[in-house]
Amino acid sequence: MKNIFRLALLALACFAAASSAQQQKVTPPIAVYWMSIDTASGLPMGGPGGGGMSGMDIGRMMLGGGMDGGPNRTMWLELGSQRGASGTPAAAHEIPAGMKMGASLPLESPQRAKPEPREDGMPERFEKPRGRLLIYWGCGEQAGPGQPYVVDFARVAQGEMPQGLVSRRVNIPRGPSVSRSKTYGDWPNQKDGQRVPVDASLRGDHQVKGNYSPDIRFSLTERYDFMEAVNLSQAKAGGGVRLTWNSVPNAHGYFATAMGSKEGAEDIVFWSSSSSREFGDQLTSWLPPREVARLVKERAVMPPSTAECVVPAQFVAAAPSAFLRFIAYGEEANFVHPPRPQDPKVDWNQEWAAKVRLKSTASVLLGEEGMGGGAARSRGGPAAEGAGVSPGGSAPQGEGAPGDALKEGVKSLKGLFGF
Repeated sequence: MKNIFRLALLALACFAAASSAQQQKVTPPIAVYWMSIDTASGLPMGGPGGGGMSGMDIGRMMLGGGMDGGPNRTMWLELGSQRGASGTPAAAHEIPAGMKMGASLPLESPQRAKPEPREDGMPERFEKPRGRLLIYWGCGEQAGPGQPYVVDFARVAQGEMPQGLVSRRVNIPRGPSVSRSKTYGDWPNQKDGQRVPVDASLRGDHQVKGNYSPDIRFSLTERYDFMEAVNLSQAKAGGGVRLTWNSVPNAHGYFATAMGSKEGAEDIVFWSSSSSREFGDQLTSWLPPREVARLVKERAVMPPSTAECVVPAQFVAAAPSAFLRFIAYGEEANFVHPPRPQDPKVDWNQEWAAKVRLKSTASVLLGEEGMGGGAARSRGGPAAEGAGVSPGGSAPQGEGAPGDALKEGVKSLKGLFGF
């Protein structure tokens, strides 16, 4: 029996050694290119109650067309490379004719700003925040037990960390950025901030060329074209508000969130469609389909078969003036060149990787009965050109890596209320 046991251990050791020996060596890509695509309906993403949204959502996402009141088709293009440019950085994305935006879009390299000196302690004339944050969650005319969850701003300002503010981590990939690249370029920018036509199409061949990256070539099919707009409607449901929407093709799930207050009150009130307590911008940006599937399973995100959700009466009473955001998570296309060698003994030296990610969003004032996100007229007029608009925020949410959920929640609080 002892000999048999020893032979089994020896066999396992040999198997582990063989597996380790055959593990393929992978070299990260020289260049990474991301296309972040949105079909945005209703109010501009920087509308009422827009605090805490990424600067990209407030600025760049307003650079789409649709000034006739229809949905905006928008893009954010990012190229990051570990190569230095031969001379002045220059790159462009050659686009298919169906984009109707010319032959190419320039990817401009922003000037690297000098880091500002850090200041310790509170700013001069700092006024400690007052009031509370009240958090509701779940779909239904009445809020569930244990609601609302209350965060006292004064205690947070004193360093007291609210326990359980964020209930889960969300895995958000890290994309190209100035800080993670030797050379970086993006669009829209000062050179070209044109709006994306409402009838633009991504289908066809795409090519990215630059003097600091390998040539990048990929093709997109109808599956990865702009998503259909979200048509969001509202109606009273007892003391709550019933949200209904169209089934968006290729959507992997839906999520809704609202924030508001009552006139004269110091409390800020937050609600999400998650079946458990959720707070922050983690779920209001692009997420990989696999991550969306996990969140659907955990009931943090509504499944694609869902067509309605009732905002509880308690939230509506506490925040009669609220701004609601809705997202339909779309497909994601990934390309890597060269393809992975089948032989694990052959190194996989990647030259470039490209990602195309899609979402469709709607933003409305909660309680405006019959107001459809896809038909709502954008307010605030044309957005400024891309100049000076910073991606900012959490992962275009900027792409923050999975981090401590509590820290993410506190960071969101500080961003929202300026302390």
